[in-house]
Amino acid sequence: MVIRQRQRIVELEARASGAHLVDLAVGLLVARLNASPADAADQLQRLAHTAGVSPAEFAAELLGEPRPTIAGAPAKAGAWRRLWRATTTADHAADGDAVARAVLREGLAAHGARAIALWMLEPDGALTLVGQHGLTALDASRWRRIPPQLDCAPTRAVAQGQPVWWPAGTPPADEDGYADRPPPPRLGSWAGARAALPLLNAGTLVGAVEICWTRPLDGDGTRLLRELAALADICQRALRPRVEEGDGAAGAGAGATVAAGGGGAGRVPEAWLPALLDGLAGSVLLAQAMRDDAGEVVDFRVTHVNRDFVDPAGLPADEVRGARLLDLYPLMGADDGLFGRAVDVLGTGAPYAADRTMLLCLVGDVIVSREMDIRVTRHADGVAISWRFTDGADAPASLGTHVQRLGGFGGWQEDVGSGAIRWTDNTYDLFHLPRSAPPIALEDLHPLVHAEDRDAFEHLRTALLRLGRAASASFRVLLPDGGLRHWRTFAEPVTDTAGTLVAVRGVYQDLTDQYRTELVLHATQSQLADSEARAASQHMLALALQKAILPEAQPLLTTSGLAVAVRYRPAEQESLVGGDWYDALVLPDGQILLAVGDVAGHSIRSVAGMTALRNGLRGLAVTGAGPGQLLRWLNNVACHLTDDITATVVCGLYRPEDRALRWARAGHLPPVLVRDGRAEALPVPDGLLLGVEPDVSYEETVTQLTPGDALLLYTDGLVERRGTGLDESLRDLLRLAAAPHPDVGRRADFLLARCTPDTDDDTCLVIVELLA
Repeated sequence: MVIRQRQRIVELEARASGAHLVDLAVGLLVARLNASPADAADQLQRLAHTAGVSPAEFAAELLGEPRPTIAGAPAKAGAWRRLWRATTTADHAADGDAVARAVLREGLAAHGARAIALWMLEPDGALTLVGQHGLTALDASRWRRIPPQLDCAPTRAVAQGQPVWWPAGTPPADEDGYADRPPPPRLGSWAGARAALPLLNAGTLVGAVEICWTRPLDGDGTRLLRELAALADICQRALRPRVEEGDGAAGAGAGATVAAGGGGAGRVPEAWLPALLDGLAGSVLLAQAMRDDAGEVVDFRVTHVNRDFVDPAGLPADEVRGARLLDLYPLMGADDGLFGRAVDVLGTGAPYAADRTMLLCLVGDVIVSREMDIRVTRHADGVAISWRFTDGADAPASLGTHVQRLGGFGGWQEDVGSGAIRWTDNTYDLFHLPRSAPPIALEDLHPLVHAEDRDAFEHLRTALLRLGRAASASFRVLLPDGGLRHWRTFAEPVTDTAGTLVAVRGVYQDLTDQYRTELVLHATQSQLADSEARAASQHMLALALQKAILPEAQPLLTTSGLAVAVRYRPAEQESLVGGDWYDALVLPDGQILLAVGDVAGHSIRSVAGMTALRNGLRGLAVTGAGPGQLLRWLNNVACHLTDDITATVVCGLYRPEDRALRWARAGHLPPVLVRDGRAEALPVPDGLLLGVEPDVSYEETVTQLTPGDALLLYTDGLVERRGTGLDESLRDLLRLAAAPHPDVGRRADFLLARCTPDTDDDTCLVIVELLA
């Protein structure tokens, strides 16, 4: 008895001594931290709990006094003082890098750690670096953001919710199967041990920390793990005021913005996610996972609800926000209930969807069931849960939902027994009636239907009311304000469990704009068909006109020893003809007429003038006159017998017996002679273009041809280019013309393909070759 009393006295003295030490330590913290006594006492309690010792023991270590002997208290040399120094320094850190530096120097340096990195969890599951010490600038940049699909130590700690060590066997022993995995990517260049711990705030996962050593670890792994967990808690507490400015959600899901020029944290809450959820129809809530010491999900805490949120139990949104999910809906705690589904979604990432499922809710002391469509998706370390009621408890909204599902038309429902009618807002708009007007019954709609469409409307009513089957009909309606509209309605009967018709419901669809569009489309198609027919006729006419005006020349004038190729290319393929023309034919005296001309302009008047000049030259050539005289007569025709046209022409007469070409020109481009692989432009005689002044004389010149020579007569469409001088264009033509070809036809095709115009002008080309 005496012994027990003495032991009791010793214990009371130890407790009194411990209380005195706690008071002294609180006073020291008040002075060191510039905090209130209550805040200092709270911090002392938190540090002692983190270190796993009593407040008296922590106070004794902090003050450097002998620790009071309390039953079973283990001895831990220096750990509490390190935690206190780390806490004090981290609490005054300016940014995330300063937090990491404080924890490494004051808490981890004693264990030989060389580097530490701190990440915060983002809404998309990624980790953003918010502080580091010991890493190179390159390593810090490379690890700035870790996507959730990257297998590394921090993501493993986040996924598991517990510390992860590497290599396997580092104390404490790896018990989670990571020993069979390949080693995770290294944070730095150190080949020693690594530890990654989750950062938890009130059981909610908010980030991760990784610590690197240069050597393997040994000793008491449990004691080291407890101290590391305490240091991790110091990190998240020191970072939280910097990453949650204005956010009461304890950092869960907050966005991160790394300050420019360093790895410090400057996180600010992102407004895009609440704004996005507020724009969604239906009820949506975000809930962050809450875990126990083993990392198991024990509940979810609601961090946000959207603007249209409607609680199944009738709770206001302010009471839902910040509450625990199982406190709000205690009847969903079964493994196969909504809570179990949410845990599965969080673990697997596979979304969950259920339509028309029943959710039991506790309203006061009464259990009610609500039918709803539910969706659950993973969101970082939490879930997003959305629902839409389908049980008709909010009947007007339910009817509006059906209308939206059917396409946004005007919905209606009419009870057969009572005659009560319910319209959606869209239906009033279709009838051009105010919301205060009484709805129009199906029977009363009959007089408003166009007389020609009343049979179709009667078939609809018969199918619904007598045959009890769904039906549709299209008809025109004369609205109360006098407007005529084209409508289509889809309707169905509503029966009770006994099969008795109790109501009919459906939607009205206004097809007026569609009918008008179809009429306009039909008229447009008719006009298009007429236009295509006219275009085809004009095309055929142009083809006939081309053949009449520009007949194909004889491919070979074998009796004269010449091979001739003629080509015509219109500037517009639709018109086919313009003011350019050519001619090559044998005259009665045996000479061969060669001519190319170009009438100015591009119109029907140009075509008429070209036809007059071409046919006039043919008629004048049979007189046997020379080319100069022919051009003088042709000029008078242009001046007196045409509609004020001007034209350029080159005209030549070839005598087969002496192989001489006598030719003259009226303002036309010079012919090109190709001989022995060289091409040159012939010197041009004087001659004014046609149609300018009557009775003008034209100079003639003679060019002697030899076997193998090729002579090119052409219009300006072959050489003229925008932005290019005529001399340069002629040089390009001479270069192309000098190329050898097996026959005159291929030479003509080659030149026409390589000389592409850009001046919207026609092209005529006549090539004659003297056969060997």
